[in-house]
Amino acid sequence: MASPVKVLIVDDSRTVRAMIRHAFQSHPDLVITGEAANPIEARDMIIQDQPDVITLDIEMPNINGLQFLEKIMRLRPIPVVMVSSLTERNAEIALTALQMGAFDCYPKATATVPGTNAYAGLAGIVRQAARSKPVVRGVTSAPETLAPSERKNWAQSHDLIAIGSSTGGVEAIEEVLSGFPANSPPIVICQHMPAFFTASFANRLDKKLASLSIAEAQDREVLKPGTVRIAPGGTRHLTVTRGDQGLTTRLLPGPPLNGHVPSVDMLFDSVAEQVGPRSLGIILTGMGQDGAEGLLALKKSGAWTIAQDKASCVVYGMPRVAAELGAASQVVALTQISAAAMNARTR
Repeated sequence: MASPVKVLIVDDSRTVRAMIRHAFQSHPDLVITGEAANPIEARDMIIQDQPDVITLDIEMPNINGLQFLEKIMRLRPIPVVMVSSLTERNAEIALTALQMGAFDCYPKATATVPGTNAYAGLAGIVRQAARSKPVVRGVTSAPETLAPSERKNWAQSHDLIAIGSSTGGVEAIEEVLSGFPANSPPIVICQHMPAFFTASFANRLDKKLASLSIAEAQDREVLKPGTVRIAPGGTRHLTVTRGDQGLTTRLLPGPPLNGHVPSVDMLFDSVAEQVGPRSLGIILTGMGQDGAEGLLALKKSGAWTIAQDKASCVVYGMPRVAAELGAASQVVALTQISAAAMNARTR
């Protein structure tokens, strides 16, 4: 039998600590070794109890979560799940935390509906984090811009590229997009993120990757070469449709699919139906199986499909299921995906 996962909860709110503790009580494989109201208390608990995973609040007195994360990753790397209120400011901080090596970010709540717990989903993330190895990345600067003559060109013409990802996708998406030139086909992305996070994520990428125009997707937007549109977190699914003006985004309300809104499967299914063999599908790191069936639908429609390999995934969930279904035309390391995509054939 596997050893239980030891968890340290770090949050200045007594209420939040109690809610997280309560959410973990029904999971005997998760053991809370301590609760700290601030990083100073947490420091001693880390040394004494050696937790497997830390849940870390972003905003705390004395030293904030981002500063403490930097110290953890530099001195004693441990998987960290950031807990963040859904505000624009905190979204920016959370994205920085992910770049610094945090495993994932979880929406913070201070109250809950009777009979439910807003932190019920945190247990699964902590369990996955315990299986991961922290990667100390630091905050990177924008990649060097290549001169037009040095840029690679697409071997064949695609009408659309669709990308799906979840945990670990912040870094993975940036890695893939950084290898694409300005004349790339339109790109649509579904990255599992809460509201507020996707807009900040898109803005951050747009500033770092000057060759592409990157933004959060809007409804009924015509997709043009060199543009990247990211599904907004919240209550609507990103899909595409083909009309008189060409391929257009649609944001459709609907229930979760595979537990997610937006859903990668919903996006991939629409691309398979509307674009088919003229499209390219890519599935990246992430928990669960969202996108695997959709990638299979893309492949069956004649599209070329790529899945990230196990060794380069933060969580080998979505790509693993896709590979097991036979949905991937290629299984490729993260650093090679952009090149594989640009050399992919159309059918």
